[in-house]
Amino acid sequence: MAKTKQFDTHIDLKGKVRDQMITLLNQQLADTFDLYSQTKQAHWNVKGAQFYALHELYDDLAAKLLEPIDEIAERVTALGGSAHGTIHMAAEMSRLPDFPLVVNGMESVQALVERYATVAGSTRAAIDTADEVGDMGTADLFTGLSRELDKALWFLEAHVQA
Repeated sequence: MAKTKQFDTHIDLKGKVRDQMITLLNQQLADTFDLYSQTKQAHWNVKGAQFYALHELYDDLAAKLLEPIDEIAERVTALGGSAHGTIHMAAEMSRLPDFPLVVNGMESVQALVERYATVAGSTRAAIDTADEVGDMGTADLFTGLSRELDKALWFLEAHVQA
């Protein structure tokens, strides 16, 4: 993704740190937005004996991603950057594999488990990166998202654990 103009701000982070955080935030924005769309894909297409429960769960999980997506994009702009938040931009930047065309309930759960775990892991790494450069606001934003992702992962994994 091409670097965009950085806008002036009185936030007391150096320009180099803001550049690094804007890049990090845009990457997490792409991954989280893709996770949202993949969760909706599972929601729309799930079939099987647990259809209703999974259909409702997936819709709830997807809805819980919308606020952090917005917060990530707003943090990018607060730091003087431009949020790369279109579906096309997310698809280009996302590190998640494409969601398989599965409809079986448990196969869709497993596919989401893998994707939620991936984003949870990259979010924890993003917390560390933000903390290392002294951007506590971004670290805090990612910490909240990390808790939500871990909770969602717990809900998903409970379906496939013996």
